[in-house]
Amino acid sequence: MAALSPRYQIGAALALAVVAVVACVHVGMVFLHVAPANTLTKGHGKAIDDWIYPEFEQNWKLFAPNPLQQDIAVQVRAEVQAKNGELRTTGWYDLSAEDGRAIDGNLLPSHTQQNELRRAWDFFVATHDSTNRSTGLRGTLSESYLRRVVMLRLDRDDASGKGGVIEQVQVRSRTTNVPPPKWSTEKISDKPMDRVLPWWPVTAADTDGGAE
Repeated sequence: MAALSPRYQIGAALALAVVAVVACVHVGMVFLHVAPANTLTKGHGKAIDDWIYPEFEQNWKLFAPNPLQQDIAVQVRAEVQAKNGELRTTGWYDLSAEDGRAIDGNLLPSHTQQNELRRAWDFFVATHDSTNRSTGLRGTLSESYLRRVVMLRLDRDDASGKGGVIEQVQVRSRTTNVPPPKWSTEKISDKPMDRVLPWWPVTAADTDGGAE
């Protein structure tokens, strides 16, 4: 910074100060989120949850005594209005498989490739019952977050085609049991189980940049 002019030194110092403040606030919010219930969390729980969820949620699943024994694939299809006004429904895009291919062989996969889609689906499941009805105040947030994620993926896959517009999307999960080892006598079904969500209309807030 010493080589910068005084004006740029001031700007750099302000930028570093802002980064430091945000970092301190984030560390404090994460600490309060994982800490036992106390006066601060009781009085400001909503503000803490709004900061943490869904991107920064902390949990102990890494140390769970019963690790997940299922493969869960998140898939999406879209209803597209072509340039000539014709409506068509795409096939199912396996977004989890796309993430898996991006990670396979990648020594430094991004956080997005590893966790974004998975966390979006976990957030939805945690805030909805088995009939896909919201069970709490965060249900609407989880729906919009999941819809935003799948729209970004559909845009990346050019699902709408040239001049087309995505009108609705439908998400489903396909769950398959992980087969037991050969030496095990356990018998489990290898039939995939689908959880299909209703069609969701796409709004401007769901598209890249917040505009259709």
